Amino acid sequence: MRTVTATAAAVTAAIGAGAAAVAAGRLASDAALKAPPGRPLPTEPRLTVHATAAGRISLTRHLAALRPGRYGLSGDGSHAVVGPVLSDAPGTADTVVRRLERVTHGTLEPGDKAWLTPNVYVGDPGAALGIEHADIDIPGELGALPAWFVPGARDTWVIAVHGLGTTREVAMNVMGFLHRSRFPVLALAYRGDLGAPRPPDGLNHLGETEWRDLDAAIRYAVRYGARQVVLHGWSTGATMALRAAERSGLRDRVSGLVLDSPVLSWETTLRALAAARRTPGPLLPLAVRAAQGRTGLYGDRAAVTAPADGLRVPALVIHGPDDTVAPWRLSRRLADARPDMVTLHRVAGAPHGAMWNADPEAYEEALRRFLTPLM
Repeated sequence: MRTVTATAAAVTAAIGAGAAAVAAGRLASDAALKAPPGRPLPTEPRLTVHATAAGRISLTRHLAALRPGRYGLSGDGSHAVVGPVLSDAPGTADTVVRRLERVTHGTLEPGDKAWLTPNVYVGDPGAALGIEHADIDIPGELGALPAWFVPGARDTWVIAVHGLGTTREVAMNVMGFLHRSRFPVLALAYRGDLGAPRPPDGLNHLGETEWRDLDAAIRYAVRYGARQVVLHGWSTGATMALRAAERSGLRDRVSGLVLDSPVLSWETTLRALAAARRTPGPLLPLAVRAAQGRTGLYGDRAAVTAPADGLRVPALVIHGPDDTVAPWRLSRRLADARPDMVTLHRVAGAPHGAMWNADPEAYEEALRRFLTPLM
């Protein structure tokens, strides 16, 4: 009897431990599957504002605060734009001084918490850039998809699609350049974004189902005069661009891809985001399995060669070794596998999805060289 009781207790304990592990894996997978647009990824530290004065801002000394380039600085109810670290203001052992270009809205007070974001511009193209645009709705399979349309003289359109941790506002970083180059631009909000339909399961599928909203945008562009389209995607938006270029019924109209910080392995990205939430290493495989069970995503090993094998149009990949969310090595592998199709532009010192921010001039020059033959 004691043996039976002991066995039953052991089984119950094992079942309880298993259920707890499954629940923990599910919670860890939320780092990617429930990442809210426009909110910082768990890899992005919150910085403390120490002081602001005369076009300068003092922030907590952290590797993030030392990044090269130009970023948005978002807090709860505030947004500002910060430029490079100022060499003539060395700060202290605890602080870094950067140029404060402007406070877009709200206030920055000592003690406020904020984080760097790729979104330098907020609002819409008219308010932020002074560029004429139209607010449109694109018919999608789940409902109307809000988008900004910026007209241009060319019949090759650029369709811009954001990724993890940002909104369609990130497209405004390159919109001025594209507008001056006379490209019509369509900047898309897709399922899960503010104002867009909610996914049926309420989860982010890391581009693997969202690409169908990009397909709807391609159809809209062709319907309204685009002869060809270039798909410009950041992060999981780059995943969407790759899938649309391979699977869309109008893939023959896609003439090129611009892939910024592309997520080429959803498993690796999910692990990185879960680890940034301090998920213990042994639970990371459970997070991956939980994501597969919740979304129906295929394991990366089943499609490891898909990005290279499915590539049929020229692609500009803009990425760098400091991305901790989507590994640089996978972009290198893609470029090495398809030198006939892929141009790789390396950016140092940039976090995920912020390659333009680290060096806007070099980014736009790479974009100009890539787009010129596609005009």
